[in-house]
Amino acid sequence: MGQQLGIRKLSAAILTPTLSLALVSCAEASPAGPAGASSSSSSPSSSPEGSPADSTVERLGVEIVATHPADPTSFTQGLEVEPGGTLLVGTGRNGQSRIYRTTTSGQVSDEHQLEPTFFGEGLTRYDDVVWQLTWKSGVAFRRDADTLAELDRVNYTGEGWGLCSRDGELIMSDGTDKLRRLDPQTFAERERFPVTLQGRPVAGINELECVGDEIYANIFTRTDIVRIDARTGEVTGVIDASAVPDNGPADDPDAVLNGIAHIPGTDRFYLTGKLWPDLYEVRFVPQQ
Repeated sequence: MGQQLGIRKLSAAILTPTLSLALVSCAEASPAGPAGASSSSSSPSSSPEGSPADSTVERLGVEIVATHPADPTSFTQGLEVEPGGTLLVGTGRNGQSRIYRTTTSGQVSDEHQLEPTFFGEGLTRYDDVVWQLTWKSGVAFRRDADTLAELDRVNYTGEGWGLCSRDGELIMSDGTDKLRRLDPQTFAERERFPVTLQGRPVAGINELECVGDEIYANIFTRTDIVRIDARTGEVTGVIDASAVPDNGPADDPDAVLNGIAHIPGTDRFYLTGKLWPDLYEVRFVPQQ
C-alpha cells in the first residue's frame, strides 16, 4: 500500500483487525487490550459463536539474528529472496518507483525505473518470471527473472498491494480482508477468499510472503504480522514485530514496517520498512 493518504479511507476497515488482534493478545480475558487496540469491554469470551479458542492462534515475537544495510531511499513495497540468495526489491511512490536486486551487503544490480505515472507495489518471482504490481493503475508488470527487464503488462481490477507465489498460483492482496488466487502464467484471477481471525475479517493486508501452505502478511500501518493458512484463509498465528527497531525518518509518517521475505532452507526471515536503512534478519519465536 502507498502513503498515509490511504489511511482515512481504510480507518474503518482497520478497526476490525485491531479488535481481532486484541482477542489474541488478551489470553487472560483482561478487558484492557494492547497499545493501539480497542479499550471496549470486548474480551475473548465475546468471540463469535463457533469460533476457535484463543489457544488455536499462536502468539509469536521476533528475535533479531543479524542486521544488514538497506537502501534508505527505497519506499519498500515488495521484498523476496531468490533461490541464489539475492533479494528482489520493489519500491513505490510516483516518480520514485523501481525494481532491483540487492545483496545483504547492499550491492545493487538490474535496476529498472517505473514510469512516473506508476506507483510500484508488491512483487514475486515464479519460475523464470517476476511479477510486479502497481497501486491504483491496475497494471502488473511481467519481467524477465534474469534481467528484470519488462516483458509484458497485464491489467487487473482494483488496487494492487502485496504479492507472493506458491505451488501453481500467485496470491495477491488489495488492502481488503480478501486475498486473490491468480494464474502464475497469465495473471488471470481464479478466486477470492476471505482472511479471518477467529471468525472476524482481517483488513489492511499488505506485503505478502508465501512459505509452503502459509502466507505471512504485514498489516498496513501496524507492527503486527499475521500467518495465514493459504488453503482456508484462517489466521493461525499473530507475530508482534514491535521489537524491530524503526529507524526510518522520524518526520515521515509513511516510513512504517513493510517488507517480509523468507530465507529458503532456514527458519529465518528478512524484515524491513519503507525508507528504512536496515534489513533485519529474524526468527519468529513463541511469546511467553
